Amino acid sequence: MELNWSRWFRCESSFGLLLVPNQPGVFALAEEVVQPAGPQSRRMLAVFEIDETQDLVRSLSRLFTAASQWRERLATARCYVRYAAIPDKQERGAAATALKNWLNSQRDAAAQLFEPRPLVEEETAEIKTVAERAVDRVTRGRSAKAVPAGF
Repeated sequence: MELNWSRWFRCESSFGLLLVPNQPGVFALAEEVVQPAGPQSRRMLAVFEIDETQDLVRSLSRLFTAASQWRERLATARCYVRYAAIPDKQERGAAATALKNWLNSQRDAAAQLFEPRPLVEEETAEIKTVAERAVDRVTRGRSAKAVPAGF
C-alpha cells in the first residue's frame, strides 16, 4: 500500500496545525536527534509514535492538551509530525499496524546497538587491576596531584 504522506513539519503548538485536514488518517511523531550541519545536510529524526485516527486535526491538536502523554516532550524537544489521510477504515488500520510493527522492530534493533554489552571475564579482571593500581598509588601519595585543586 502506498500512502500519500505530508511533509515533516515542526510540531510546536496546535496553531501549526491549520493546514491539517479534518479527515481520517495515520500520523507519525518524531524527535530531531541530529540537526543539519550545513546547507547540503539533512536533519535526522527518530520516530517515537505512530497512530491512526478518525480526525487528524483533532487528534493532533489533542497532543497539546494537559492530558496528553506527549505534551511535555513536544514542549521541550524539537518534534516533527507528518500524516497521511486514509479514508478507508481497513486500509488505515492495516497501515497503522504495519507502521507500528516497523517501529517496534526498529526499537529492538536500536536497543541492541546502544545497550552496553556484558564484559567478559578478562575485561573485568583488567578493570579491577587498573582500579587497584590507581587506589594503591593514591594511598601511597604518588598521584595525589592528579586531581586538580578544588575538585
